[in-house]
Amino acid sequence: MTDFDGVVPALGQALTKRGYTSLTPVQKEMLAPGLVGADALVSAQTGSGKTVAFGLALAPDILEGADKLNQAHAPLALVIAPTRELALQVKRELEWLYEPAGATIATCVGGMDMRTERRSLDRGAHIVVGTPGRLRDHIERGSLDMTGLRAVVLDEADEMLDLGFRDDLEYMLDTAPEHRRTLLFSATVPKSIMGLAKRYQRDAIRIETKSDTKQHQDIEYRALMLAPNDKENGIINVIRYFEAPNTIIFCSTRAEVNHMTSRLNNRGFSVVALSGELSQNERSHALQAMRDGRARVCVATDVAARGIDLPGLELVIHADIPKNKEILLHRSGRTGRAGRKGVCVLMVPYPARRRTERLLGNAQIDATWAKPPTMEEIGLRDRERFLNDPLLTEAVTDEERPQVQELLDHHSVEQIAAALVRLQQTGKPVPEELSDTGPMPDYGRDRDGGRDRGRGRDRDRGERPQKNRQDFADGVWVSLSVGRKHNAEPRWILPTLCRHGHITKKEIGSIRIHENETYVELAPDIADKFLEALGPSRKLEKTITVDKLRGPAPEAESGRSRKPVREKRSYDKRGPARASEGRRGDRPERSERSERPERSERSERPKRPSKPDADERANSKRASAEDKPFVETAKGRADARDDAQKTGAVKKTEGKPKSKPAGKKAKAGKKKPKWTAAQRRARDEAGKAQETGGNAKLKRK
Repeated sequence: MTDFDGVVPALGQALTKRGYTSLTPVQKEMLAPGLVGADALVSAQTGSGKTVAFGLALAPDILEGADKLNQAHAPLALVIAPTRELALQVKRELEWLYEPAGATIATCVGGMDMRTERRSLDRGAHIVVGTPGRLRDHIERGSLDMTGLRAVVLDEADEMLDLGFRDDLEYMLDTAPEHRRTLLFSATVPKSIMGLAKRYQRDAIRIETKSDTKQHQDIEYRALMLAPNDKENGIINVIRYFEAPNTIIFCSTRAEVNHMTSRLNNRGFSVVALSGELSQNERSHALQAMRDGRARVCVATDVAARGIDLPGLELVIHADIPKNKEILLHRSGRTGRAGRKGVCVLMVPYPARRRTERLLGNAQIDATWAKPPTMEEIGLRDRERFLNDPLLTEAVTDEERPQVQELLDHHSVEQIAAALVRLQQTGKPVPEELSDTGPMPDYGRDRDGGRDRGRGRDRDRGERPQKNRQDFADGVWVSLSVGRKHNAEPRWILPTLCRHGHITKKEIGSIRIHENETYVELAPDIADKFLEALGPSRKLEKTITVDKLRGPAPEAESGRSRKPVREKRSYDKRGPARASEGRRGDRPERSERSERPERSERSERPKRPSKPDADERANSKRASAEDKPFVETAKGRADARDDAQKTGAVKKTEGKPKSKPAGKKAKAGKKKPKWTAAQRRARDEAGKAQETGGNAKLKRK
């Protein structure tokens, strides 16, 4: 029996039975004497044995010196995990670890029957493992008793905060007893985790076992560059090249998971899907198929595969580039666990090269850049595996000898070997042919500075090496059916050519934009591949047609078509301009113009008349009224109409006035009103009164 320092004897028996000979660094740190009964904030890389680590750390609080546990009346420890799969995985690990101690473990996860979980809690459980949402439901309904808790563990705490479980976590931590022990385990420790630890932990001890120089030393990272539309074919070739017992492919969305699953299934791979839209029963069956060997490939999203541990998982493929280094580390940590080796492959489209380099640099990962395996490389790898198969070197047994002799009697050795080769190839998916299998272009890392971007600002601008694009010696020209009048610009033409033609911008030379067409120069060795990638339609974006030119392209036009510009004349030779040139004709030069007269020589302006006083204005107004013809005003006309109505000459109209026809438009300005017969009579009477000396005036409204 192996002696583990600091481990409770009952749990030491379980470790020996499981085949443990030594503990991982994080497990040793959790057994330190100064950590007994204390809160801890632990950060360790994925696959380092954190589940067994906090299982060993909880033993003194749960057992309290006893070898066996008695009947549980209330839970003693609570373990919170972000996903259902991780919670069920933690339960399986704790079951074999606490089996000699007689502990009962219950789960409370979403997607399961809540009545069954309630009955398990009523029967009694020493340790409860669950997801935040379901645990809170049980607490609010009174089926989960929190009064007897001695320890609370938050596994993958950073992921739970990212998924929006902060309110649920704070509710459960506030409900738990204050004298409890709180352990926070996380692969990364952002500011949100530090704030949570500061609020709910007492004098927490910080434990960090990650390497500061390199992440995941047991994982081999490979970055494979390929054309964007070759991603699925490249993934198929990667799976065929490595032939790992278990492979997991990470996609960013559920739709991509479904598409990739159907594509691999059609190609003959035994594949299962794992995403949030599946029920708990479907997800459990998918993981069980991977463990049983009925499926070899699992296509999953980040959240669904968080923290899962699949046996024999040797290959991780990133179908989509992770958004940050945390997601990259969590994805890659599915392989290379507990000292085992693994391979992590990133499928990098050409436009994402720079972003991937920055991502790997931030994560302190050194990856090998290469091309996806070709059909020839996969065939060579299959032959190597076949020749190194241990079945070919095993001795013939007595039971097999009669059948072997019978085969040799009926068939030649060559025929038997050929049949064996055919059987070996049967059932294996055929590799895909990639559109770009040439050597990988050298992009360099000094375009945007790499990790020295910040220091590059302090350099002298004059010392920076100048990059000059080298013209192609025998470039091939192609024409695009888009020109300046279609708003053709190099800033969108260049990426469009790279995306559809599976080329890089270093393989594109000059771009000459004309009024109706655009001419692009391509490298001589890349032109045929570019046209082949476009297909027989030779279309870009469904509207742009590409044609190959036999000779060089015409020179680019200087700019947009403009009106002819009049030639400028020198200043000293300026003279009278012609009227057709837009100048004022026969204008004398400044020197020929007549001198401006002095102020004293100018003719005196006539003096303005002074303003008349009030009496003069009144007399002038009366005189002008007598001299001018009769003018009607709106006010006077209104007064006359009122007088006519009083005398009975005009009857008041009842109802609404007649509306104008809808088809006629109103004329600009005021329209002169029409006079009725009564109004004309009133007007005539008012005019006669004015002639006889009356003061009545008509004003038109």
